[in-house]
Amino acid sequence: MILKREKIHSIIEGLLYITGEDGVQVEQIHRVLPECTRDEISDIVERMKENYQTNESSGLMITDLPNGYRLTTKPFMKDYAKQFAAIPKTAPLSQAALETVAIIAYKQPVSRIDIEEIRGVKSERALQTLVVKGLIKEVGRAEGSGRAILYGVTPLFLDYFGLHDLSELPPLAEMTKQQNEQVDTYDLFYDQYKETVKDL
Repeated sequence: MILKREKIHSIIEGLLYITGEDGVQVEQIHRVLPECTRDEISDIVERMKENYQTNESSGLMITDLPNGYRLTTKPFMKDYAKQFAAIPKTAPLSQAALETVAIIAYKQPVSRIDIEEIRGVKSERALQTLVVKGLIKEVGRAEGSGRAILYGVTPLFLDYFGLHDLSELPPLAEMTKQQNEQVDTYDLFYDQYKETVKDL
């Protein structure tokens, strides 16, 4: 089946969205769209980059990564994102977001892939929610191919859960030994803070 150029645009845009901050490699796009050469993919993305950049009604842009691309917000959005993050949090975190931020709190710095291995499910949306809420941030890049983003919690995370520092998190090894059972990281975190979350 021969895809129209507009359809290819939409597929690449969708891939950029679902891969979030990690971005997508040209080779990965080529595997999804084998009918397109790598040069054709690069040419299409370059045109998409120009369209985003010149479209004043969009707050998004495409930036370059080593051998790939990432969909992100335009620079002017930085101050608005800060204002949004400062809005008092009235809605509680979802179970997915709570599990994700608990894993990050205990394992930081940690990549999305590592988080998904622990949770057993995709975590892009949970990570996006936590970044927007200001509870986590990028703290570095992993070594090796792809240079995956490493996440850590922010000072706002401590305020959100009423902590002075991360040493006040439940001690996993000690608690697991005392209870003589295997307890998931996020289950311990949830048990410790479920009342706090209820009130947020």
